[in-house]
Amino acid sequence: MKFGFDIDDTLIKLREHAFHIYNKNLKQNVPIDVFHELTRVEIHEPFGLDAQQGADMWNRSLEEIYYTACPPYPGAVEALVELANKGHEIYYITARPREHGERTKKWMIEQGFPVQEDRFFCGMKDQEKVEIIQSLQLDYYFDDKPDVLNTLSSEQLKAFVMNQSYNQHLTIPRIVDWSELPKIIENID
Repeated sequence: MKFGFDIDDTLIKLREHAFHIYNKNLKQNVPIDVFHELTRVEIHEPFGLDAQQGADMWNRSLEEIYYTACPPYPGAVEALVELANKGHEIYYITARPREHGERTKKWMIEQGFPVQEDRFFCGMKDQEKVEIIQSLQLDYYFDDKPDVLNTLSSEQLKAFVMNQSYNQHLTIPRIVDWSELPKIIENID
């Protein structure tokens, strides 16, 4: 089977990692509980930043956010390694800027994720992401972002949302913990 995965906030805790970086760099101490209650993808508001200041902060911090100690979600690496070991195809489809593609791929490999050169897609807008997902004819796709998941419709594709505070309104199947993946697949097939 073919499995597709978004990376940020699906396999790795990128926004939470960025939240800690914002606290450090802005010399603030916004509690992590605030992060877990955000109803938007963006994290700037609890730090008193408007949309433009938030975008500037994010862009200035990308290097530190992407390539420091951002942890994978518990069980994510193990779940994907198990899929790969069973002969399933693993695809990564991330909207990270294209200039970060090769370093992101290298970083994912260093974390232990099973990555194949021709199964890594990077640097697209949401609509292009949907087109790639559809063209790959995936059996399963996992993402956190409502804007992507809401536009996927296929009899063949089984889409799942990675549980986040900003996607609670979605009614598609939800994954909370990557150790659930084998059971989810077993129950669908």
